[in-house]
Amino acid sequence: MKDNLMLNVSINETKNEISKNQNTEKRIGPIEDYDLIKCRNSEKKTIDWKNKIFLSPLTTVGNLPFRRICKEYGADITCGEMALAPRILKGAHEEWALVKRHESEDIFGIQLCGNNPGVLTRCAQLLNEQIDVDFIDLNLGCPIDLIYRQGGGSGMLNRLNVLETVVKSVNQVMNIPLTVKTRTGVYIDKPIAHTLMPKFRDWGVSMITVHGRSREQRYTKLADWDYIEKCAKTAYPIPVYGNGDILSFDDYQRIQDTYNSIYGVTIGRGALIKPWIFTEIKEKKLIDISSTERFEILKKYSKYGLEHWGSDTRGVETTRRFMLEWISFFT
Repeated sequence: MKDNLMLNVSINETKNEISKNQNTEKRIGPIEDYDLIKCRNSEKKTIDWKNKIFLSPLTTVGNLPFRRICKEYGADITCGEMALAPRILKGAHEEWALVKRHESEDIFGIQLCGNNPGVLTRCAQLLNEQIDVDFIDLNLGCPIDLIYRQGGGSGMLNRLNVLETVVKSVNQVMNIPLTVKTRTGVYIDKPIAHTLMPKFRDWGVSMITVHGRSREQRYTKLADWDYIEKCAKTAYPIPVYGNGDILSFDDYQRIQDTYNSIYGVTIGRGALIKPWIFTEIKEKKLIDISSTERFEILKKYSKYGLEHWGSDTRGVETTRRFMLEWISFFT
């Protein structure tokens, strides 16, 4: 009798445990990638994007010393160089240097590039938690062959299901805004960015930058600002910034006078050619500086470079290398 009683108790306990497990499985549903990543419950921070002048993320040349100079000339928003998400997660020193912020950068973002939703999401979460950053920018425009073939950068425009997963997952684990930078599309004759604008809006993107060229165009031909305006109208009320061929105050003013839906501009090559372009725009006039003043800018860059990369032999060589690369643009 005692043995039967103990057997019945054991059977009932097993049934209860099975029922409990079944209810738990029914409650949580199938396990997805984002279930494995801690979600942030805190309220998402916001940025006022209105009337800001944005220094574009610039691979190699958009380093911290250069961004410091652009801040001194009036850039409102700065963004680190494109960082590869897998290398960030692996702790690569060179990649972590790309996401370092200077104290003068009051609105600072980090641009991430990758091809794997899980890797990008974990990387974004790590940076959000460990780095002083105001927004994360997803690179959908890099035209480099290796990155494109692996499905990152502009290659993500061919993988819309993956893109949706990335944007939604990254948004879910951060309490800072997610922005995206995209080209018009992959092919010259098949622009698709305008079809993505409502999707980005629905997926929770805070701001969109459209570079007015396709991947095939790279940096040839003029940027298509009419198409950027079309994207801005389609994305409303999400702010759209335009990028391409802003080389002077006159270029900036022409965009402001011609297009009503574009929220602002990001400046890349124009800042490399003359970092005082931000002062031009704010003072609403063309500015030409003397050769002495230009030399002082280079001296300042050298000082900032040694502070950032170090004054040892390696730091000196790194500063020299990046300065020479910038001088190829600097007029």
